[in-house]
Amino acid sequence: MFADVEPDTLLVNPAEVASKVTERTKAIISVDYAGQPCDYNALRNIAERHDLILVADACHSIGAQFNGKNVGTLADLSVFSFHPVKHITTGEGGMVVTGETKFAEKMRRFRNHGITSDHHQRRSQGSWFYEMVDLGYNYRITDFQCALGKSQLDKLPGWIKRRQEIAWYYDEAFAEIPAIEPLGVKPDVYHAYHLYVCQIDPTSLQIDRDDIFKELYAKGIGVNVHYIPVHLHPFYRNCFATKPGLCVASEAAYERLISLPMFPEMTEQDINAVIFSFKKILLK
Repeated sequence: MFADVEPDTLLVNPAEVASKVTERTKAIISVDYAGQPCDYNALRNIAERHDLILVADACHSIGAQFNGKNVGTLADLSVFSFHPVKHITTGEGGMVVTGETKFAEKMRRFRNHGITSDHHQRRSQGSWFYEMVDLGYNYRITDFQCALGKSQLDKLPGWIKRRQEIAWYYDEAFAEIPAIEPLGVKPDVYHAYHLYVCQIDPTSLQIDRDDIFKELYAKGIGVNVHYIPVHLHPFYRNCFATKPGLCVASEAAYERLISLPMFPEMTEQDINAVIFSFKKILLK
């Protein structure tokens, strides 16, 4: 069951979540889109009211905070991605964190073929015995990937600070242009800015979002569109009969979205080049 988003932040709308809960619902899965944590107070209240598990897709928001609490501590389970484009990378793979022993044990089995112990545990116990008790897969991240990821942890705060600075430059540059609407940022969050996303208002322009994308891309500026609404992908439409009109706010936003370059190594010259080109295309 899909819940729609808030039009300004594009984070899941708690009121929508509450309206979609049924007797078949097992969990709430929220996405910290672009690096801003969702409203976990509201989502936690819904989860507790209906005895549901709360899962945070925190792949965009590592290093972020909500109400002074770190992402990774806000839900029953929090999922991180270490894909090369993320704040911290291990080349590929990811991590699930939890404060619940029962979930941790289940995830350890799941990543290890459903087996009750791994080779490290058996070696420390001087034992060879193990059993497969659940369905599981070989989802173990390698030691050298972990070493690569850990080597970046100390750099994470500085990288996030730089991303916030870049976002500030963009916000200031576009503040007086009604056709550009940066996503809303709530006052109780520390934003990790995996993406800098804005929405284009086509009613005041002579050019639409798709043509803006093409012109910026032709100038060598790495813009993107994040993302096609999940329920509109063929898999979900074919298997679950989802269709346009299911989540009207996310569908409307998709027609207007554009993501501007955002990475810590951007120089002021890089930022100004993006701003200049974007403004020139919009205001011509």
